[in-house]
Formats: sequence, structure tokens, C-alpha cells
Amino acid sequence: MDHHYDPQQTNDYMQPEEDWDRDLLLDPAWEKQQRKTFTAWCNSHLRKAGTQIENIEEDFRDGLKLMLLLEVISGERLAKPERGKMRVHKISNVNKALDFIASKGVKLVSIGAEEIVDGNVKMTLGMIWTIILRFAIQDISVEETSAKEGLLLWCQRKTAPYKNVNIQNFHISWKDGLGFCALIHRHRPELIDYGKLRKDDPLTNLNTAFDVAEKYLDIPKMLDAEDIVGTARPDEKAIMTYVSSFYHAFSGAQKAETAANRICKVLAVNQENEQLMEDYEKLASDLLEWIRRTIPWLENRAPENTMQAMQQKLEDFRDYRRLHKPPKVQEKCQLEINFNTLQTKLRLSNRPAFMPSEGKMVSDINNAWGGLEQAEKGYEEWLLNEIRRLERLDHLAEKFRQKASIHESWTDGKEAMLQQKDYETATLSEIKALLKKHEAFESDLAAHQDRVEQIAAIAQELNELDYYDSPSVNARCQKICDQWDNLGALTQKRREALERTEKLLETIDQLYLEYAKRAAPFNNWMEGAMEDLQDTFIVHTIEEIQGLTTAHEQFKATLPDADKERQAILGIHNEVSKIVQTYHVNMAGTNPYTTITPQEINGKWEHVRQLVPRRDQALMEEHARQQQNERLRKQFGAQANVIGPWIQTKMEEIGRISIEMHGTLEDQLNHLRQYEKSIVNYKPKIDQLEGDHQQIQEALIFDNKHTNYTMEHIRVGWEQLLTTIARTINEVENQILTRDAKGISQEQMNEFRASFNHFDRDHSGTLGPEEFKACLISLGYDIGNDAQGEAEFARIMSIVDPNRMGVVTFQAFIDFMSRETADTDTADQVMASFKILAGDKNYITVDELRRELPPDQAEYCIARMAPYNGRDAVPGALDYMSFSTALYGESDL
Repeated sequence: MDHHYDPQQTNDYMQPEEDWDRDLLLDPAWEKQQRKTFTAWCNSHLRKAGTQIENIEEDFRDGLKLMLLLEVISGERLAKPERGKMRVHKISNVNKALDFIASKGVKLVSIGAEEIVDGNVKMTLGMIWTIILRFAIQDISVEETSAKEGLLLWCQRKTAPYKNVNIQNFHISWKDGLGFCALIHRHRPELIDYGKLRKDDPLTNLNTAFDVAEKYLDIPKMLDAEDIVGTARPDEKAIMTYVSSFYHAFSGAQKAETAANRICKVLAVNQENEQLMEDYEKLASDLLEWIRRTIPWLENRAPENTMQAMQQKLEDFRDYRRLHKPPKVQEKCQLEINFNTLQTKLRLSNRPAFMPSEGKMVSDINNAWGGLEQAEKGYEEWLLNEIRRLERLDHLAEKFRQKASIHESWTDGKEAMLQQKDYETATLSEIKALLKKHEAFESDLAAHQDRVEQIAAIAQELNELDYYDSPSVNARCQKICDQWDNLGALTQKRREALERTEKLLETIDQLYLEYAKRAAPFNNWMEGAMEDLQDTFIVHTIEEIQGLTTAHEQFKATLPDADKERQAILGIHNEVSKIVQTYHVNMAGTNPYTTITPQEINGKWEHVRQLVPRRDQALMEEHARQQQNERLRKQFGAQANVIGPWIQTKMEEIGRISIEMHGTLEDQLNHLRQYEKSIVNYKPKIDQLEGDHQQIQEALIFDNKHTNYTMEHIRVGWEQLLTTIARTINEVENQILTRDAKGISQEQMNEFRASFNHFDRDHSGTLGPEEFKACLISLGYDIGNDAQGEAEFARIMSIVDPNRMGVVTFQAFIDFMSRETADTDTADQVMASFKILAGDKNYITVDELRRELPPDQAEYCIARMAPYNGRDAVPGALDYMSFSTALYGESDL
């Protein structure tokens, strides 16, 4: 068989730009180094078979020792060698060796058995290098690198603590000898006093390393110190061969390091998860405590007695909605996101699901939050109703006081007047006058009956509306009613007295009587007009104020007729004066039938004329205020009618984004974050609307016909929008986390998403059992309709829907599709790693943990490992087996 050796195709760990033959031509000294190194390396293995070589090209010419070397280093038997001395026998043996090398995946180009048999040095060295690469270097792997790069990375890591060592290659980086000494000192510090070595004494350093390695590590001298120092660039292959011997010599330590790395990785995951659990518990406790404190405040419906106190409550509620609640909405959303992320990390690290403390599940938080919103619901409406009630009460109380004051002013002195005995000494005409005066008073008294009833009705309404000062109102009302009853009794008594005297009196002054009869109702009309003109009013719409304005205009239209009546009444008085002057009647200068004088009529009439423009001004100001209120309604309605549909549109767009596929998950995540940014940038419009809403409430506006959206609708929609975009972003982040941890490619993720979306026809983000089965079948999953297929599908459903909700989420779908091929750590793997650190013992000691692990993780293990109680236990022994199992099961770790 014709074999040829091609250095560029032999293994992927050889540098492509290097050519073995060209290397020898460039520096003949390399051949000397390789002969020495390769010979020493071969003898380190051949001596196990009880033989050695002296001349590498001569001793391998017959192929016998070459075949023996391959059997020793591979542990396998080669074909039976030819023992003859003829050339054909030698070529046959070398071909058997080359065939064996080729069977191990090595492509041999340019190396033939004839060149080896003929003692070709270059070809022989190339063949030995091929053997070294395949059996001593190829299987070296550090952090997923292999061969040369893996060996170089191992050297760099081991020598990293040594500041005067900088390993960058396998030639000049080793010339000062410190690299070899550092490798020995790192693993066996007792063999070399590294502090006494000098960088400017390479011969001493190299010989120290070579001697110590041969004496204590059973690594033969494969290099010559003088050759390395005297060569501008030592041979890379010779250095690699020698360094690989160190790697294999310290392989036990390497296993311990690998085991320690695995344990550190697992412990780091547990520590991170524990921190996340603590953070969740604290955030959940704080949120629940805030809800617990807030709900009683929202449920407190104890009314205040004053408008100012109730308005302060309304302002406190606005601060709650604007300042205190929004951060809690964010905390609640973040709590759900943290919980989902933690559960995803636990699944990916093969840990049991996190079970929060009792009462702190996400569902518990949601229930408590629902209770908060239930308490909040109606609180603002109650506040506004209370303010409206207090406003009504203040209005009624003021109206009561005005009417009571007017009535009390009218009754002042009436009891004393009714109790006079003036009729006993009066003349007949005076008696007639007194009687007519009394009749006029009775008419006046009857006219005031309606006002008394109004006062009593207002007092009753104040009582029904639970007015805080009802006792004083009731007392005053009762006093008025008692006085009114007394006036009635006195009036009746005086009438009886006058009627008894009337028979004795015959003279009557008809003109005075007519004056009194017309003056009294006119006076009452003026008093009523003044009362109406000074009456307070409360309106909520332009229509209401316009109604009051119209009524006022109608009243003003009656003034000319009233003035005519005034002139007529004054004319009667003037006629009386003429009669008195003409007939010299002694009337004592006053009208005996009434106390209403022309001066009083003129004074009240002037007062009415002054009150009219004041009423005009008050109505005009109220009309302007209602116009401003209408402007506020329209302003709020215009914004709300834009913001409300905008929020709904964004909610629908987020729903579409969550099920569509455009680019990678990172692209989708960036898209969603940009989308979230645009939503957050919309917040000033919400704040502006809140400001308009506050103006509306401060203006006591209780309805708005220009929009169907209330501020509560906008607030709830906005909070839902922020929560939805945050949850959608978190779902994509968890998908990325799952994809990276499970090793799912973007193409696979797209295929999974496309299949899931295809069968998620209602865009709910979940699949029913039949939809899920169809989705699995579309991805090539074999689920038959027979009993076996049904059982398999039931098993799968128990995995993706452990709570038997009847639906499968996309996250559960992805976990299932990737879990069976996932490369996750297991309890057995961690246990095996601890066993390596413990030197194959069933227990581990505190000193071993602190020697092999970083300080924080060593102390983590020491604090949590139980004592080991086996028969082979020693004082202080720790049980790493139960600890490893607990990492992946239910425990308090």
C-alpha cells in the first residue's frame, strides 16, 4: 500500500501555513532538536515493552519497533509482523504500521514505506510527529478548543499567576525556561524554589526543569538546554511534544480542576437562584404589605363634615393614583417577570420549580391586587358624591339662614304689637282703622305662611342629608315655628277683641283701607323680589344657567307694571292726604290700617332696582364659568377620544408582534424594546390628560357628553398596556435564554414558532391538546392513534401541562422540544466531580474544599454539607453525595 504524508492535511490542529519539509530546510538545527525529542518520547513508551532505540531512522527501518511503539501507545494489537530480513518483509511491516495510523483517521500523504525502510530522516521524523500528534496531543481539549490551541490555552492558564512568564506560542516563549519551571511549580511547588530563578539565566532554568521532570515526574529529557538557548527559534514540534508530556503527567490534577470547575458552575447557579428567590420573597412581601395598608384606607367611607376636608380626601386619592400606585403597578409587573425568569432558569439548570412562601404566589399577589382594585372601585365616585352632597348641604344651609333671617326680621316686634291694648281708648274711627290694620296684618301673616313652610322644608332636607350642624338648624327652625304658632294665637285673640269693639265704631277710612290692601301685597311682592334677587344658586350646565337667565329676564319684563302699581298705591296715599287736609280729619298723621309707608315702598323699590344689575352680573359670571366648564369637557373629550383608541390599537399591535416572526429573537426583542420606548414616550399625553381631569374635578364637573372614556378607563388601559409590553419582552427574553441554554438554532426556533402560530388559530398564545398534537405531528413527531400513541401523548401532556390547565404555552412547548437533547448538569455529574476532588473517597474534608474551590463557593458548601457518617468517616468528614442530590431536588439549599 502506498502512503504519502501531507502535514497540512494530517490534523486540523497543525498550522496551515507551516510545511514540515520547509521547516527543516529553513533551520537545520530543528532536525537535531526533533531527533532528540522524538527519540526520547518514543523511548518513554518503548521502555514499557523492555526495549529502546538509539537511532530513530535506523531502528525503525525494519518496522518491528515501529509496530511495537504503536501497540504500546494505543493499547491495541497490530497485525502479525514479518520476521524476515529481506526488504520486502521490512516494507510489509512499515505498511502495517502506516495502515494502523491511517485507521485512526490520519491522512498520510507523501510518506511511503520505502522512504522509512531506506532510512529517510525527514520522512521518519514526519511519521513520528504524526504519531505524536494523533496519540499525545489530539485528545487535549480546554474550553471546547482542541489539539494545539487547547494545549496552548492550558499552558497560559497554568502560568497566568507568574508575572514573568508570557506563553504565546510553542517556540520563543519557552527559551528562558521559566515556562517549564512555572508548570512544575504550579502543580508541585515543593520541587522548585521558583523565587530564586532569574529570567536572565535561561540555561539554569531549563536544566532545572528538565532534571526535576525526569527525576520526580518520570518525564525523560527530550530537549537540550544549549540547543534551545542557541537557536533563534526552537523547533515548535519538539516543544509541543515535551509540553504534552507535562499535560499528561498532570492529568490527574487536570481532572480535579475540571471537577472543581463543574462544581463551581453548579454552585454559582444555585447561589444566583437563591438570590433571585430572596429578591422575589422580599418584593412580594413589600407589595403585599403595601396592599394590606392601602385597602383599609380605600374602604374607609367615613364622611367629613366640611367641603374642605372632603376635597382634601379627593386630593389625597389623586396623589395615590398619580404618584403612589403607578410604581406599585411596575413592581407587580416586575414581580411576575422575575418569577417567570427564575422558573425558566431553574428549568434550564435542571432544578425543581420555585415554590414561594405561603401566601406569596403570583396568584396570591394577583388576588390581593384584585382586592385592592375592588376597594379602589367606587372610592372616587363616593368622594365626588360626598362633595356634591356637602355642596348641596352648604347651599341649603345658606338658604335656610337667609330665609330665617328675613322671617325673623319680619316677626321682630309683632308679638308686642299684637299684645297692645290701644283699642281700649281709641275712637270709633281708630277702632275701625285698628280692625282693618289687623286684617291687613292677617293678610301679611298668611303671606308669610309659605316662607315658614319653606324654612321647615329646608330644615327637614338638611336632616335627611345628615347635615353636621343639624341640631342648631333644628333649634332655630323650632323657635320660628313656636313663634309662628304664638303669632297665630295672638292674632286670633286680638281679632276677637277688635270685633267686639267694632260694633261701637262706625267710622272707617276707605282710602287708608284700600291703601293698606294694595300696599301689603305689593310690599310682599317687593320683599319676595328682593329675596329672589339675593337667592343663591348652583348649576352644573350652560342649559341650567340659561334657564335662570331667562327667568330673570322675564322678571325684569314685569318691572314696568310693578312701577305702575307703585305709582297707583302712592296716588292713594296722596288722595288720603288731600282729604285730611281738606276736611281736617285727625288721623294722627299715620295710616291706621298699615305700617307700610310710602317712604318704605320707595326705599324697597329702589333696593329692588339696585339688586337687578347685581343679579345680571352674577348670572353673567356663572354663565362664563359654565362656558369654561364646557371648554374643559370638550378639551378632555378630544384628548380621551384619541388616547383611548390609541391604547387599544397598541394592545392589538403587541398581540400581533408576539405571534409574528420577523428576523431573529434578538431582532424581535430590539423591535419590542423600541416599541416599549415609543409607548413610554407617550406618557406625557397621559399626564396632560390627568391634568385636564384634575381641572374638571376641581371645577366640580360630574359628567361629560363629549366622550365615553373616563379617566379610570384611560388609567386601567395604560397600566394594562405597560404590563403587556413588559410581559411580551420578558417572554422573548426567556425564549432567548431557553434557545441559548438548550442549544436551539435560530432556524429551529423559527420553525417551532411558525408551527405553534399555525395551530394557534385564535391567537391566544396557547394550544389546546388537539392543536398541540397536530403541531407535534407537523414537526415529525410520531404519535399514533393507537393505545400506545395515546399513552405517549398523555405522557407528553403531563410534561407540558403539569397543572392540567388544558392548554400548552409557547414556553412549555419550547422546553419540551429541547429538553431531551439538552446538555444539562445532573446530580450524578456533580457527585462524580466531588469524588474526583475527594480522591475517590466517599466523603470530602473542609481542607479539600478550601484547596480546590474559590473561597466563597467553598464556604457555601461547608455551610450546607451534612456530616458524613459512613464506616470510613474521619473527624470533620462531609457528605458530598446528599449535598449533590439536594442541589437537584426538594431542599432548603
